Amino acid sequence: MPSLTFSSQYLPGVTVIAVAGEVDITTAHLLADYISRTRRHQGDHVVLDLSEVPYMSTSALPVLLQTHITARRNRASLHLAALARGPAQLLHATEVEGMLNVHDTVEQAIRAALQAAQPSPVGGGVS
Repeated sequence: MPSLTFSSQYLPGVTVIAVAGEVDITTAHLLADYISRTRRHQGDHVVLDLSEVPYMSTSALPVLLQTHITARRNRASLHLAALARGPAQLLHATEVEGMLNVHDTVEQAIRAALQAAQPSPVGGGVS
């Protein structure tokens, strides 16, 4: 029986979720459920460490896009990190990669999410 395993880490304003296993039609709902259960605050940015996901079917795309949309509605973002060749090709072929924040490494994704989680300076910034 196909399965996914998850682990999570909390940083200020960021939830980091490591995923291991194949994301397909039989497991995509598990990913969606874990993401929604794991975020402490709706405004938290989400980093998905996909380094241990060798295969991702198109069934994962609605999960990723809905997570992205939900995050944006809450002034947060979704960051995908360390995609293996197959999942990276899927995102490229479906043109989804252009809509999402995709990073080569988990460290880059966490850095980007932490930076996005920092409050804006009072007064906005340079116009």
